[in-house]
Amino acid sequence: MATQYSIQGETAKGIAASVERGVADGDLAPGDALPPVRRLADELGVSPGTVATAYKELRRRGLVVTRGRGGTVVAEAPSVASRRPPRVPEGLVDLAGGHPDPAFLPVLRPPAEVRPVFGSHRAAPRLTALEELTRAWFARDGVPAERVTFAHGSLDCIARLLSVELRPGDAVAVEDPGFHHLLDLVPALGLRMLPVTVDREGIVPEALRTALRAGVRALVCTPRAQNPTGAAFSPARRDELAALLRAFPEVLVVEDDYTVEIEGPVAPTLAAAGLERWAQVRTVSKRLGVDLRWAAVAGDPVTIARHDGRMLMTSGWVSHVLQETVAGLFSDPAVARLVAAGEAAYAERRRALSGALAVYGIRAAEGSGLNVWVPVRDESAVVNGLRTQGWWVAAGARFRIAAPTGVRITTAALLPADAERLAADFAAVLGDAQATYGG
Repeated sequence: MATQYSIQGETAKGIAASVERGVADGDLAPGDALPPVRRLADELGVSPGTVATAYKELRRRGLVVTRGRGGTVVAEAPSVASRRPPRVPEGLVDLAGGHPDPAFLPVLRPPAEVRPVFGSHRAAPRLTALEELTRAWFARDGVPAERVTFAHGSLDCIARLLSVELRPGDAVAVEDPGFHHLLDLVPALGLRMLPVTVDREGIVPEALRTALRAGVRALVCTPRAQNPTGAAFSPARRDELAALLRAFPEVLVVEDDYTVEIEGPVAPTLAAAGLERWAQVRTVSKRLGVDLRWAAVAGDPVTIARHDGRMLMTSGWVSHVLQETVAGLFSDPAVARLVAAGEAAYAERRRALSGALAVYGIRAAEGSGLNVWVPVRDESAVVNGLRTQGWWVAAGARFRIAAPTGVRITTAALLPADAERLAADFAAVLGDAQATYGG
């Protein structure tokens, strides 16, 4: 159905800007149809070529998609409107946010004094103490640590890695379902996404093979606690994926190991598989606090040099005050004990929900991390039904490209007793306590 929003403009740039304003203001919603090229050209008094150029620019920037005979429509996650979840209604238990339990996060206390850096911060962007801790952190898990650097969080780092390596129009292989903010980021950089299927062991090899043959220039993946499914590489799966990637040495592989320290033993990692172009990004948001915007990166010489070269031209360095704070937390035994307690609690809570759902014949993709992914036939019906029972869960549309429907439940703060109540309510919403969904 055609939208009622009135697109304006006399040039391709003006028409594209008008559509972008409509999307940003919410007047054009995901899935809304734009007028056919010739009709809009007649309405605006411009040539069809001008409108076609505007639509091409909007497609390049990830605001719209073309569906053949279905015409041009606003993208499900346009680059000016994130897949951010709606505001949690008052009185509901928030199981959609993906955040750790605050009970297992240390109190952040910036150092009272920060030693001055003589000369330019750009000449000494990393504090020696934290750099040494970071090298040991990666090396402990078998990740080559000869070259490490810092960034302002995982997405900041991934955006920089992709932007210095790729050009607009290049293709990036992404997990499907996958991390919703990454699915926003890639098209916002002017890049194309090629979805690769995920099962309980991570990326499916045949899906990766198809993407590599299609010419992807980069792969972004998660070795464990994959968001939203909880998938984790098995040794065999890692080896199979690495063998495929070695045949395409020019492809940059970026691993986002965002749950390191709160998710069990070391996961098999592509970063330790001897690839030519690679980077592993580690953050501390889930371990030390979501407001601690710091990431560590290990990678091959070319990748790290390109990242740092671009960073020097933008923010220059990560705050030394922040670095001192992270270094202090890394070295604090009390913090280590708190993190370990969180790791145990998160595993128990995740298993509690999966087990409680299984009692009602509901199969969940429980693997690792802070979330449980439940395949369902109708996301909206489940989300709205659980809302009436006092629960707020995330609809899978935020995480999917072509993957089957589902909902994501964050179990980080969900106590086992509450998990049993949620499972009963989930079964009631589905309408058939013995029905198995997904698989």
